[in-house]
Amino acid sequence: MTTYDFIAANKRRTVVLIAVFSAIVLAFGWVIDRYEGSGGTFLLFAAVYSVISALISYYAGDKVALVVSGAKRITQTDNPYLYRMVENLCISQGLPTPKIHVIDDPAINAFATGRDPQHASIAVTTGALTKLQNEELEGVLAHELSHIQNYDIRVMTIVIVLVGIVSLLANLMFRINFGGKRERDNGGGVFLIVGLVLMILAPIVAHLIQLAISRRREYLADASGALMTRFPEGLANALRKIEREALPMHNPSAATAHLFIAKPFSGSLLSTHPPIADRIAKLELMAHA
Repeated sequence: MTTYDFIAANKRRTVVLIAVFSAIVLAFGWVIDRYEGSGGTFLLFAAVYSVISALISYYAGDKVALVVSGAKRITQTDNPYLYRMVENLCISQGLPTPKIHVIDDPAINAFATGRDPQHASIAVTTGALTKLQNEELEGVLAHELSHIQNYDIRVMTIVIVLVGIVSLLANLMFRINFGGKRERDNGGGVFLIVGLVLMILAPIVAHLIQLAISRRREYLADASGALMTRFPEGLANALRKIEREALPMHNPSAATAHLFIAKPFSGSLLSTHPPIADRIAKLELMAHA
């Protein structure tokens, strides 16, 4: 599969992802509407809410990710070393230079976000800037630029907002009182069961989608980044340092965890990232091919 095939596939997945989450939102609205007997009011609200949410996730999801992560935008004069490295990699690939941000955190990490290469941002921790050698930092940046080049950032950014929306709706469903008049309506028990199933399964499905999307893309970005720098060992050595240090970020967020090059918090249960050892092994195979 070529790069163009991956880009086309990611654009299709974006449409499918928004459609799936919109369907979940409408399902919540339909169940609440039937319980409340509101004649379609909640369903209409859910339809409007899903459209607004999709627009927010598409056009402002990157801003949400950057704010949540504590990323601060820099200019060329703030850090000429980092700026030139990103700029040179972009020139080699014919990519526009993304907005560059720095996160004040001693952990080695980085992420990219945005809806397309023309509206992209890249964020790097101070830990990565101070602890990684030139080739290692270049490998990390190339990995993140590969996410931009392959349009991974669009899918991954949209997931942040939509997963949060589903979680909020599930919480709303939990708080709704299904008693009184609704219990006397015919079929009330059926709708109660449907509502409970939606409440329980929707956040789980949303998180599983998040896991599946991010794990596959990390392997692809590793390979694409290694081809970009023509030095797979640079990224492999950076990943070794991340694994050896195992330092969680100060303020990690589960909503943005899948964006980072390595998981920003401790623990491996339902990790959004594949094992670092496997990623290093694949990069070593590329280096000796």
